[in-house]
Amino acid sequence: MSSEPPTTTVPSGIPVLEATTPTPRGELPELLLITGMSGAGRSRAAAVLEDLDWYVVDNLPPQLLPQMVRMMSAAHGAVHRLAAVVDVRGREFFRDLVEVIDGLRESGFPYRLLFLDASDPVLVQRFEAVRRPHPLQGERRILDGIADERELMRGMRERADIVIDTTELNVHDLAREVRAAVTGGEGDALRVNVLSFGFKYGLPLDADHVVDVRFLSNPYWIGELRHLTGRDEPVRDYVLGLPGASLFVERYVDALEPVLAGYETEDKRYATVAVGCTGGKHRSVAISEAVAAALRQRGHRVVVSHRDLGRE
Repeated sequence: MSSEPPTTTVPSGIPVLEATTPTPRGELPELLLITGMSGAGRSRAAAVLEDLDWYVVDNLPPQLLPQMVRMMSAAHGAVHRLAAVVDVRGREFFRDLVEVIDGLRESGFPYRLLFLDASDPVLVQRFEAVRRPHPLQGERRILDGIADERELMRGMRERADIVIDTTELNVHDLAREVRAAVTGGEGDALRVNVLSFGFKYGLPLDADHVVDVRFLSNPYWIGELRHLTGRDEPVRDYVLGLPGASLFVERYVDALEPVLAGYETEDKRYATVAVGCTGGKHRSVAISEAVAAALRQRGHRVVVSHRDLGRE
């Protein structure tokens, strides 16, 4: 009588995958609730988060938060980082916020609560500067609306994971505080785009700095190099080997250092450095790549693009 055939179908030598092997997890969703005093900088905080690639919903009725959370599930997939601004502009809807976020906590969905605050005198100054009434002011004084809002917000401030007092902060300081609170300091560096272009096609409209490298000899007039670009080694070696080329790159990057540092101080998140030659094919491409490499060596986040490459 023949023996029963083995029940496993796994070929010999290949280990059987255990049933307990965990399924790889996707990107964990993040939910940040932004609230606080009117005039304390909620709109600025929302703009900062948009720049950090968060999906931002302003003046969301708390009752819609569970639906927004479901949109972040793996089944829907598209939104992994959601920031919802919820405040007293929601009127009666706002009173349900505590119940809604308690429900989120009980369901185990992770979220953080960011509360923005400022002193009463500063809030009054800000409302007077923009000549708009406080949302709860009605026919009364601005201070009356602020007092009512503080009472409504008391519980939210106590529950907050992050509290930022904007009394002494300008818009740039607030942006840095929000980024530091949300990212832990990551992703805060200025992003530099080094762009090559050809002057005969016009100046780049979004350039912060434009430099002209037409002082270097043009490889176009060398037959062996004409069909190549500044990305090709023979052209790159030719351009960077020209008298003054390497010195120019070094000193130009030196000159850019205080400029980029100033941009970061002024809360500028992107900078475009445009390098131009006649057609945007040889010299500007090679010098752009060299400038970008030097900036990276100094710790900057750099992207290189070549606007006019291939137009000829």
